[in-house]
Amino acid sequence: MKILAIGDVVSNPGLKTVSHLLRCVKKETGAAFTIVNGENASGVGITPKQADSIFAAGADLITLGNHSYRKQNIVPYLEDNRYIIRPANLAPQSPGEGFGIYETSAGWRVLVFELIGRCDMQYGPDNPFLRADRILREQEGRYDVALCEMHASATSEKLAMGYYLDGRVSAVYGTHTHVPTADARVNPKGTGYITDIGMTGPKWSVLGVRAEQSIAMFRGDLTSRFEPAEGVCVMQGVLFDIDESTGRCRSVERIEKEHTPEA
Repeated sequence: MKILAIGDVVSNPGLKTVSHLLRCVKKETGAAFTIVNGENASGVGITPKQADSIFAAGADLITLGNHSYRKQNIVPYLEDNRYIIRPANLAPQSPGEGFGIYETSAGWRVLVFELIGRCDMQYGPDNPFLRADRILREQEGRYDVALCEMHASATSEKLAMGYYLDGRVSAVYGTHTHVPTADARVNPKGTGYITDIGMTGPKWSVLGVRAEQSIAMFRGDLTSRFEPAEGVCVMQGVLFDIDESTGRCRSVERIEKEHTPEA
């Protein structure tokens, strides 16, 4: 079974890129299930209309992150749609769900859960490691393969989660930092891993934002509201090839496709 995970969709350029490229990539790779992080579809946050457009582009599941609730009109959508999840270790009263079990066209049951890191995230979530234990314990026997998305800033926290879940899930991958890492691999006990899968949005940018605006911020200059960069866009992600009979990952392949928007 091949499972495709696509990095954070950033603003309108990212939405257009995923709409233009995703179905082609799914066909090329033979992906049986596709996960797209959409928490930055509005720059920060996501609206129901934007979520609908990501599903229309070919996503089977949308994941969120630290900006899950920045657009308040997403709250009822989260309650009504089990195919969009937020981090599982947020406060228990938080709207929506942090995991789900989904069936592929071939009948395989895929458990996907998302966790948010606690290092430099300005957040007070529950311990993600203990939350992972609880999900796997409570859902035991209900799924064939499991994937964990770790939405975190610190590479050390993502790496630790990759080793913590090695042999217990089929894949662990990181999001949030928008920069793809060079460590796509299968860990010693059979779990596919990569620290960050990248983003979907303007290629010549700083995390999707116009470079000059980001530079001005770091210089200490007065800045205007961040705007998405223009020009060539990129869709980045990763493809996990998983042995359904054992749950072990056979291979991890980085995905990167460019798209030039119409003028």
